[in-house]
Amino acid sequence: MTPTTGLVTIESDRQIADNSTGVVTAIGNVRILYPDRKVVATARQAQYFSREGRVVLSGDVDVVQADGHSVRAEQLVYLVDLERIEAVPAPGEQVFAQYNLDAPPPSSGEPR
Repeated sequence: MTPTTGLVTIESDRQIADNSTGVVTAIGNVRILYPDRKVVATARQAQYFSREGRVVLSGDVDVVQADGHSVRAEQLVYLVDLERIEAVPAPGEQVFAQYNLDAPPPSSGEPR
């Protein structure tokens, strides 16, 4: 089994890191690759609140896992330590989630 590294790649039109607040912001055509978790996410903006262990994706959020699970929403909040997400739709819309029920259950350390 390959150990996880926590390595995440963020591509975007612009990125800002504020060392005083611990917030990293990616703006415009955001694409996040998390190979250890086999996740690809896209959004218009992403913010990582390092002190809180919280990631907030905003604007046309689309998250796809290699096992077929996916979520589409206007905003998605990921609490890193708890491995928990909350997806929020645009006003008047709904969150879309797709799960592959044939996929094996996540092992320890895998996103739920």
